[in-house]
Amino acid sequence: MTTLTITTRPAAGPARPAPSVADDPRWARIVARDRSADGQFWYSVATTGVYCRPSCPSRRANPRNVTLYDTLEGARASGFRPCRRCNPDGPSLAREQAALVARACRIIEASEEEPRLEELAGAVGRSPGYFHRIFKAATGLTPKDYAAADRTRKIREGLDAQGSITEAIYDAGFNSSGRFYEKSTGMLGMTPTQYRGGGADEEIKFAVGQTSLGAILVASSRKGVASILLGNDPDALVRDLQDRFPKARLVGADRDYEALIARVVGFVENPGVGLDLPLDVRGTAFQRRVWQALQEIPVGARVSYSEIARRIGAPDATRAVAGACAANNLAVAIPCHRVVRQDGALSGYAWGVERKRALLDREASMA
Repeated sequence: MTTLTITTRPAAGPARPAPSVADDPRWARIVARDRSADGQFWYSVATTGVYCRPSCPSRRANPRNVTLYDTLEGARASGFRPCRRCNPDGPSLAREQAALVARACRIIEASEEEPRLEELAGAVGRSPGYFHRIFKAATGLTPKDYAAADRTRKIREGLDAQGSITEAIYDAGFNSSGRFYEKSTGMLGMTPTQYRGGGADEEIKFAVGQTSLGAILVASSRKGVASILLGNDPDALVRDLQDRFPKARLVGADRDYEALIARVVGFVENPGVGLDLPLDVRGTAFQRRVWQALQEIPVGARVSYSEIARRIGAPDATRAVAGACAANNLAVAIPCHRVVRQDGALSGYAWGVERKRALLDREASMA
């Protein structure tokens, strides 16, 4: 008699799905075309037969067709060919663009006269429109603004030297002294003679007041309000002003000027009233663009440094934006206190983080 033995096995549970590329944190960087990820990993796409760098501008692939590689050698060993758009075997597009911009900057700095956009674009082998876009993205300035800033640097260096003012004007690339004097005050914040004298004979009116945030000093040139300083010690604010204008004539305020400082104090206490004053803004071309963007932030709003960089057309210049905020000489009038870190946390403030918090809280309650 034959005995039939039946062996039973426990029922298998549901099969676990294979891990998906979409669950890998690197996939998010591919989707964002994150240039900072270039050189950290590579990926291939089975349907196109190519491998790419993370910032590749090609159409987004289906993650089911994507394989990730930690090294370039691993991507090459896949048997796929390098993508022609992002050139994963060579320098990244960002590095290539940076080299082009650096070359253009050297051309501008070495030119006796301001080069035309078409000349610069031709020198680096790109179309004028494309070159203009990558130059502004890399420097935060247009080629024309960069040339103007470089000319200002040259005229400042020339005036700091021992030669004549006329020599400094022509060495900076101006064809005539008349053209220079049309722009000199905007470039230097004063006449060339005053600049050479360290601001000598420039008259700065000032007054010190008191707010709920401590002492406040307001100072003005003939052009407009040049400084608004906050602090605990009024005497320290006056010494700070003297350091900023070492050779200017500081004049204590009269009754009319005290009315102006009352307006500034009123704005600090009640931001909703607004502060419409003529300003004497002194800074580089890049700083001026940042400060202009800050003045466009509405009362009660908070904006990140990276957002300001994006608004001025320089998305990679976040650290430079933070530097411009730190160099701001006009507290509350140029509201650098409304700029915060990406996560919303308060960062440094020239007049103290606690004052920054108080200003933001006050504005938020009014908004």
